[in-house]
This record gives sequence, structure tokens and C-alpha cells, in this order.
Amino acid sequence: MIPFRVEFRPGASLYEQVVYAAKKALVSGQLRPGDPFPSVRTLSAELKINPNTAHKVITHLLNDGLLEVMPGTGTVVARPPHSTAAERTRLLENEVEQLVVEAKKLGMPLRQVTGAIEEHWDRLDARDRAEANPSGKGGRRKT
Repeated sequence: MIPFRVEFRPGASLYEQVVYAAKKALVSGQLRPGDPFPSVRTLSAELKINPNTAHKVITHLLNDGLLEVMPGTGTVVARPPHSTAAERTRLLENEVEQLVVEAKKLGMPLRQVTGAIEEHWDRLDARDRAEANPSGKGGRRKT
């Protein structure tokens, strides 16, 4: 069973779509450090993608440090590495540039783009809080 969803869109690389879905599952907390990650065979069969594409996805996530191979256990979600703010920002350079280009192409003003980012950020935070507190008690702490 694949622990994340992929909604394939025409015109976009299957490889990139699967990598994105896996990364989204990691950052949203759907996949946590130490969780098992599907094998090439499982990814290929369940997503109905070529085994070479599945292998490429796992290799990409391993090279990014998001997965690690544990002898006798298999591939698992890695613990996030410690990094500086500048290093983390540099990791997003391509994605930020793509977002800015697409927003400009659509004629969106900066405030609308930042609003959309805040909305998605808040949605992920709400999901994280709900998963951390499934009983619904305790709510949000004021700081």
C-alpha cells in the first residue's frame, strides 16, 4: 500500500508528480521519520508506473536525504537533517522561481500569491494539529 496519493495530470512527468506527492506526504507529516517507504516493485505496481520510473523516484528521494536504506529493514523515511535557514532557502530556489513565474504569467499581484501561500500553509498546520490531537481536545495554544 502506498502511504500517499498521486493524482496524475496529463502533460507533466510521472516521475516529477510521484516525487512531489512523496515530498508533500513527508512535509505534511503523513510520512514520519522511521516509517517504511514502499519498494520499487510496490510503487510500480500500485501506481501503475514503469519500474524504472519507480526506481528513479526512490533514488531521487534517497539523494535528497529524505529516505535512507536500513540494512535488514528496507527503505525508510529519514530524519530531517539539521540545516541553516540559508541552506533551507537555497533548497527551494527552483520551486520559488517556478511559483513566481507562474504567478506573473497569470497576472497575480504579490499579495495574492502570499495570501495563497499562507492559506496552504495554514491548511497543512491545521491537518498537523488534527493528527497530533485526534480527540479534538486541547486546541491551539496561545503563545
